[in-house]
Amino acid sequence: MDQEKIMTMLEDLRGVPSVELKMNVPADQRMSLRGLRLDPLQGQIREVFFFDTPDLTLYHNGVVLRARRTQGKVDDTVVKLRPAVPAELPEELRLSKNLKVEMDVVKGAYVVSASLKGKRPPGSVREAIGDGGSIERLFTKEQRRFFADHKPAGADWNDVLPLGPIIVVLLKSFPEGFDWRTTIEQWNYPGEMPLLEMSIKTEPQGLIDAVVDWRAFVRKHGLTATGPQEPKTRRALEYFVKYVPKPEPVG
Repeated sequence: MDQEKIMTMLEDLRGVPSVELKMNVPADQRMSLRGLRLDPLQGQIREVFFFDTPDLTLYHNGVVLRARRTQGKVDDTVVKLRPAVPAELPEELRLSKNLKVEMDVVKGAYVVSASLKGKRPPGSVREAIGDGGSIERLFTKEQRRFFADHKPAGADWNDVLPLGPIIVVLLKSFPEGFDWRTTIEQWNYPGEMPLLEMSIKTEPQGLIDAVVDWRAFVRKHGLTATGPQEPKTRRALEYFVKYVPKPEPVG
């Protein structure tokens, strides 16, 4: 990341309470993770669905709809605006306990997002995507208002369809010799190499220390952010939209 981009990033940190440093672990480096001495049996299984139009109108306009089932927990939903400018969000929304504003930082790039969360009883996601289910009603009233304020033309609730599921294994721990809680996510795309992401979170005032410690940690374990640092959401959407049935030609 060049000097100009760093200065812009620091300006955009205003109003952002959390920063997540991320890296995708290349396939040829994954054996190095054994040195972290993590226990894979402590991982948590998730089933993730996204909702978008067949041409990904929402994603291309910075809006993400997601629903998730998590082992041993309630279902949850998210309406995400990415990128987002926190100061431009309505005050009522900024004060909501369900809003999470965060900056994601990867090699050479960053983005600020605003995610409005919702909780649903177990089984709600499966019911919504089943025959006769309602994707719109899966999301809370607060989320539906947020969506209405930011959705692009041609992408209403009756225009979106479920894309997924994708099985995710999540593991959070403090690796030996490292003081930061580390999250490892493995996103399993059927028939393809899983995407493996490592990340840590920090408050803005601790960003410099976090970056220094993070770089030292990954280098110590022989890890480098080589290759494309591909966003998990984009890869999932582009993977599943390939299997959406194409409309029959007219005439």
